[in-house]
Amino acid sequence: MPRPSSTGSKTRSRWANRSANKNRVLHLDPFSGIAGNMFVAALLDLGLSRKELEEGLAGLGVAHSLKLSRVQRGSLAARYLEVRVPGRRRPRRVRKPRSGHVHSEDAGHSHAAQHAAQHAAHHAAHDHGPHGGHGAEDGHSRSYSEIVDLLGQAELEDAIRQRALAIFEALGRAEARVHGVSLDKVHFHEVGAVDAIVDVTAAAIGVERLGIGRITSSPVALGYGFVESSHGRLPLPAPATLELLKGIPTVPANVEWETVTPTGAAILRTLVHEYEGMPAMTVEAIGLGAGNDRPGAVPNVLRALIGESNDGLGRDRVVVLESNLDDLVPEHFDYVMERLFEAGALDVSLQHIQMKKNRPGFLLRVIAQTADRMALAGILFAESGTLGVRSQEWERLILEREEGRVETPFGRIAVKWVRDPDGALQVSAEYDACKRAARKAGVPLREVVRCAEAAAREKGR
Repeated sequence: MPRPSSTGSKTRSRWANRSANKNRVLHLDPFSGIAGNMFVAALLDLGLSRKELEEGLAGLGVAHSLKLSRVQRGSLAARYLEVRVPGRRRPRRVRKPRSGHVHSEDAGHSHAAQHAAQHAAHHAAHDHGPHGGHGAEDGHSRSYSEIVDLLGQAELEDAIRQRALAIFEALGRAEARVHGVSLDKVHFHEVGAVDAIVDVTAAAIGVERLGIGRITSSPVALGYGFVESSHGRLPLPAPATLELLKGIPTVPANVEWETVTPTGAAILRTLVHEYEGMPAMTVEAIGLGAGNDRPGAVPNVLRALIGESNDGLGRDRVVVLESNLDDLVPEHFDYVMERLFEAGALDVSLQHIQMKKNRPGFLLRVIAQTADRMALAGILFAESGTLGVRSQEWERLILEREEGRVETPFGRIAVKWVRDPDGALQVSAEYDACKRAARKAGVPLREVVRCAEAAAREKGR
């Protein structure tokens, strides 16, 4: 069975025969949140061919049809996508009761997910908004493993299949954690499952066809309030949505409805490389994907921009953890560093400092991905004896890089190719690999490094 993984892609869309590359950027502006159909509608508005999308979705073997329309959301014109399933009843319209809580149709198409803990049912398989439209009368469900089997057997390009599997795995794991069950016990309500399968696969097809090399996103806007499900009132953001948004920057949307669904959150969790403001890029097209019409000043729209990066640099957000230590036994630092790297730290450093009462001490600094903040802070508390850890987020600028191996007289050596902003290529051999090879061959380390880097330059990138 294919397993989720990151893959490259190529396009056959409006930008025909253009290979995906790291400079081709899709930037998302979820100022009103995100849902599965909103993401796909935005890609269609950017220029994704509907014909190619439908041809790709036909490989699923799942009965459905797409209705794409032009709608008005506030002062903005946007694309609205609805997945239609044979036999589904038309949804009820959204009404806002006196209590101020929205109770029925969601912000995209109406999804019909059962929030039954005993089935770990996926409660928001599709689009914005509260749970309604369909219920237990539909009577069927699909397990996570059944959906994985369906995608595994579907007639899809491998890159598309792997991307869709990765999104569904994120979705399934979030539901499993929320309901306290194993992944193989997660079930999706039949109608919601069809919506989610189509949306997730369509998202994977769209990224492939548009030749996207990198996806960025602004912080995600979250609504508040409650929704009614067949098993009681639930807070917003919905539990699975919040689980998927761990480590992702969010801001208040200041609206009393569901702005982000689990499917939308799973797309963000899986596809977005970094969260930042609009990156340095030359914009080629702008797409607007609509959810259902909502009252208030904020249009229920996902905005997406596509173009070429024009600074030669990647960007992401990292967390920096620091602590001043005056009682760390120096010989223990090796163990502390080892544990931090095993837990996902990107870098760990120790600086000599002079502390209060003129005592010598150390500044311990850890750089990591934002999602690893709490795990790494826990190690610092446990292993360093510190009583406090300072935490802040920094923007990181990253040169384009690629890792691989080259053949040398001393065996295969790991190397790294780095592209400067001006396009110049630099190479470096991986130290540990060279050290092992030098010891095995009984030659100077510098000789192994020289051979490996010469081979890397000859191979090029």
